[in-house]
Amino acid sequence: MKIILKKDIQGLGFKDDVLIVKDGYGRNYLLPQGMAVLATDKALKMLNEELKQRAHKLAKIKADAEAAAKKYEGVTLVIAAKVSDGKNIYGSVGAAQIAEALAAKGIETNTKQIVFKAVKELGKYVAVVQLHKEVAVEIPFEVIAENAPATPEAAPVAETAAPAEEAAAEVAEEPAAEVSETEAEA
Repeated sequence: MKIILKKDIQGLGFKDDVLIVKDGYGRNYLLPQGMAVLATDKALKMLNEELKQRAHKLAKIKADAEAAAKKYEGVTLVIAAKVSDGKNIYGSVGAAQIAEALAAKGIETNTKQIVFKAVKELGKYVAVVQLHKEVAVEIPFEVIAENAPATPEAAPVAETAAPAEEAAAEVAEEPAAEVSETEAEA
């Protein structure tokens, strides 16, 4: 039996495929479930016409996606995030933050089009904006600490704390030396 699939069926074929299946499978399952239609001459002509019309629509959609991809050329993003300890950030940087950063540059992007694994550490990464099944754009971005200018100031504080610790260590050594002398006298 020759049929035309009306939807994707795993293990059998994709929508609009013309297939030959066993009579019982087609007559008792595919046709009653609305998954396929008989491949008559009239149905095949309709399918060919529909595929031609859809090809024009798909070509226009792809051309629009390629034109939109040009907006993303040369775009790099810097995203500030709150840092807990060293490189780890609170929460994660996701598609919403990427879309927000792109919107700040004047490029509106749907968060569903942005594909990448959520980032949980500082560093440089790449997000992919999937504009069409055949058109994708890579956007490099860097995640930095929200208080990045404050971190250099934190280093001198640590340096000033070190001499204080050394002084405390010297003070701790002196009484220990006195105790040793008294023990020596006894």
